[in-house]
Amino acid sequence: MNTLPSLLRHRADTGPDDVFLVFQGSDARVEITYADMADRAQSTAAALSALGVTAGERVVAAVTNSVEFFEIWFGTVELGAVFVPVNPLNAADEICWILTDTRAMLAIGNDDTVETLRAGAQSAGGDVSVVRVDDVAAHARAIGNSGAATYPAASSKIAPTDAAAILYTSGTTSRPKGVVVTHANYLHAGTEVARHLDLGSDDRWLVVLPLFHANAQYYCTMSAMVAGASIAVGHRFSASNWARWAHELRPTLASLFAAPVRMILRAPRTDDDGRNGLRATLFAQHLDADDVADFESTFDCPLIQLYGMTETIAPATFNQLGPDRRADRIGPALGGRVLRVVDAAGNDVADGEVGELLVGGLPGQSLMAGYLNNPDATASAMADGWLHTGDLVAVDADGSYRFVDRAKDMIKRSGENIAASEIERVVDAHPAVAESAAVGVADPVYDEAIVVHAVLAPGAQASPDDIISWCAQRLARFKVPDAVVLCTELPRTSVGKVRKADLRQPSQFDSTTTTFTASTQSQGVLS
Repeated sequence: MNTLPSLLRHRADTGPDDVFLVFQGSDARVEITYADMADRAQSTAAALSALGVTAGERVVAAVTNSVEFFEIWFGTVELGAVFVPVNPLNAADEICWILTDTRAMLAIGNDDTVETLRAGAQSAGGDVSVVRVDDVAAHARAIGNSGAATYPAASSKIAPTDAAAILYTSGTTSRPKGVVVTHANYLHAGTEVARHLDLGSDDRWLVVLPLFHANAQYYCTMSAMVAGASIAVGHRFSASNWARWAHELRPTLASLFAAPVRMILRAPRTDDDGRNGLRATLFAQHLDADDVADFESTFDCPLIQLYGMTETIAPATFNQLGPDRRADRIGPALGGRVLRVVDAAGNDVADGEVGELLVGGLPGQSLMAGYLNNPDATASAMADGWLHTGDLVAVDADGSYRFVDRAKDMIKRSGENIAASEIERVVDAHPAVAESAAVGVADPVYDEAIVVHAVLAPGAQASPDDIISWCAQRLARFKVPDAVVLCTELPRTSVGKVRKADLRQPSQFDSTTTTFTASTQSQGVLS
């Protein structure tokens, strides 16, 4: 059981009638056992083989949450090929980049993504076939019904350190990088999460995040497969349906990001919201104490914060399930993880001091194998045998870590380094503000000007000057925003991270006139 195909076969052999997947579609629900999933994987492998997929080839899939996503994933790795799931909302230019970077020979899409795939393939050049996922699934069903699922027997030759997938990072600052994930990586992530949460065969994950993202694959799907548990997958995220699904689909665990948690809390409430069997809901990224308390009391379920990246494979830190957990901490090191917190010179800092988080591990086993076609980025990220996360943390004397900010999310003003999150926490505390994002914009005198983009709460009113005055009463003078932009929403990646690079674009701010130029936003003027 050291590869994905061998793990799936093991589960099908030892518990053929055990439920693997409950898929909640828009108007129907389907239940699939481990044996059925293994059969579907083999039939899909035969269908993909008929399209020319062989061991080592890359298969790009712009497929929404669906049963077919799993069929393509497991069918691809059954052939020894490499699965490349991508955001179905990607534009043609983004698809072109991924097809070029992976040198994919096949791209699979839904009805509403296949034309974008074709446009991206045309721009990329090369010989990329583009097919509809429904056509692949229909062919696989025909093969399964005929009992003639034949294809080259590659799965027995797959090594644990062979690439199983390429997962593209969110790309908040530049072109996305392809993280190479091995079979051993997948099993390591599943094993560590299952062990930490004491997962058993009677556990079930509620998955409403995109399946193309590492969270749904590493933490939920893989831990379930390792433990012989099951997953309940929603066809898309729905804040208004989350509580109902948490009851009807009978999950014991769920995983979210901070932004979806806040969306769920804004959804209409019912007296039945707490009727579920959840023993924990994981979350990543910052939530304030009020949101944590509101969620836990509403859904009668503890929120457990963790910290991980696509590159770290398993989480680097993970709060405990017990009463000692802290919502304002990302937790202690997970299992046997070895972590360091270092200054700009690479020296370890004292407890309580802020520094960059480094994660120890073995590439291709407990850390990513590397970035596809990018040895310089790989060498930089894995310098001196440590994964450099680019995130700033501080560790308490008891070994609990506190997230401070992205290292690249520091604002340099008049020689002072200011954490954007420090400003955002103050702005977010304003009674009229729902959320905010602070960025630094080049300033010819002060290095960078502090610009805050703020979304007001529904029905609330506040001017940019109101928010600046609020900050002036609560922050040191050099940390007070120079300007505030009121906007209807913040640009986000598919997993809820704010695209701060977009907020720094010249279209958002004109430093020559010191005014904001985005036509859809309220304009503030530098003080």
